[in-house]
Amino acid sequence: MPNGSLSLPARLCLLAWDPAGSTATDTARVQHLVRAGALTELAQRGLLADDEGIATPADLDSSTGDAVLDGLLELVRESLPHRWRTWVRLHARVTFDAVREQLVAEGHLRAEKRRVLGVFPSVEYVLAREAVAAALREEARRVLEGPQPAGEVSERDAALAVLAAAGLGVPADPVSGVRGRERITELTRRCVSAAPGMRKIVGEVWDAVSDEGARAPASARG
Repeated sequence: MPNGSLSLPARLCLLAWDPAGSTATDTARVQHLVRAGALTELAQRGLLADDEGIATPADLDSSTGDAVLDGLLELVRESLPHRWRTWVRLHARVTFDAVREQLVAEGHLRAEKRRVLGVFPSVEYVLAREAVAAALREEARRVLEGPQPAGEVSERDAALAVLAAAGLGVPADPVSGVRGRERITELTRRCVSAAPGMRKIVGEVWDAVSDEGARAPASARG
């Protein structure tokens, strides 16, 4: 996957930008998708575990070195216990805003100051590296549609493709047809191979994001 140093939530955030218009709609759906990516990465790293459906920190001291992931980990530690589905939505904008600012700092997005109606100050975020977003989208399509066996896809790339399919429709109607459903199932199995409890985690996160995608208009899903 191109730009493999980017976290899973950062890559999902870039995928949400319209490659034609270089903009992303700041919607609850995108916020939930980015949060889902952060939860999944923390689980894949072994820092969040499943305890009878509850997202549970593995310990009180570990960190990732990534400000966004560590911020979410601290939020989970300091909050009442919640199920994975709840965490996909709860305060999701906090994670989305942090990811967006991180992408600005790293040069992937550009913050442009504007004035609405010539009076009210506003900030519009645009892609600074359109080729990166385009490459991520093409690679997600390749993972979902290509001939590479799911077992040879990395766990992070499989997670990205599965979440992108659920939340963004990348590619369009990816789970239509028997082969499409089988491919999603294969990639999901690849996601859950890393650690005990990952099947429940990915299942709950997928369902939460899929619900958001189903409610969004087709045009908004790209």
